[in-house]
Amino acid sequence: MPDSTQHFEPNATELDAARALMARHLVWDNHGCMPVARPHDTSFLPQLQRYREAGVNAVTLNIGFGDQGVEDHLRTIASFRRWLLDRPDQYLLLSKPEDLTVARATGRLAVGFDIEGSNAIGDQISLLETYQKLGVRWMLLAYNIGNRVGGGCQQEDAGLTSFGRDVVREMERLGLWVCLSHTGHRTARDVLAMAQRPVIFSHSNPSALRLHPRNIPDELIRACAQTGGVVGINGFGAFLGNNVATPELYARHVDHVVQLVGPSHVSLALDHVFDVDEMNAGLAAMAHMFPPELGYQTPVAMLEPEQLTEVVAILQSWGYDEESLALLLGGNLLRLFT
Repeated sequence: MPDSTQHFEPNATELDAARALMARHLVWDNHGCMPVARPHDTSFLPQLQRYREAGVNAVTLNIGFGDQGVEDHLRTIASFRRWLLDRPDQYLLLSKPEDLTVARATGRLAVGFDIEGSNAIGDQISLLETYQKLGVRWMLLAYNIGNRVGGGCQQEDAGLTSFGRDVVREMERLGLWVCLSHTGHRTARDVLAMAQRPVIFSHSNPSALRLHPRNIPDELIRACAQTGGVVGINGFGAFLGNNVATPELYARHVDHVVQLVGPSHVSLALDHVFDVDEMNAGLAAMAHMFPPELGYQTPVAMLEPEQLTEVVAILQSWGYDEESLALLLGGNLLRLFT
């Protein structure tokens, strides 16, 4: 068992070893946030290069969240796809597992998409197939507050609805990963009880380390792993600590899940928001979704993509072997995708 009780500051040699390990394996951040609902503004998309420079081979980008509806999501994904397709020497749209191998071999960044909340489909389940064909890999069910599918994690949760059950069944049929981040715990339990395929918490941290409605108890982590699913560790300061985001703190959340269910059920999902000004303004403007009393503070602390190397070096110092690190860096997500 790794010794995660000691503070560790990696030196240059240890960081070089971490970079070398990352270069030998798939590195996939399963949740990143570019500006959404601004389809004519692609000014932040060049910052995707930061992932490549940080040793990341694949990223899943958010195309909408919360109260945003069908039009917002479709306009955003159309804008992202067009911008990426215009740069084939740098980016590859992620549509099949083989794309990950091609992206690594050619030095490109593979990009897929995700949806944070089923308001993206309104009352029309057939939209799920459209999103899937456009490159969406997963959709979470409710974003902090409830909707027609089920309950959110920051309000009273009445559980999965009949419509929600139909949504889950259709997502499983299509091969879209059912995500329970931001979702109420009762709704999450309902989904886990009916799941026929692996379920994910795409970007949720253990509440054992940071008590917050957005984080999840050990019981749900175990239930997720029993489906064959994966818990992605979030780099957002409110969910790591009291608006604190350091590589060591991130590594402790990774380690908690690994000690609980093993290295085959954890992944990366930094939840890094690239337009920091928009995010800070959004937290202030949407207090119903981000109540200040729940620790949503500005300016927000976030783990940067460039700090993943430090996370890997810290985990190596705690005794993590290369096989385990390869799984949590991207191997577990590749298993689900395959």
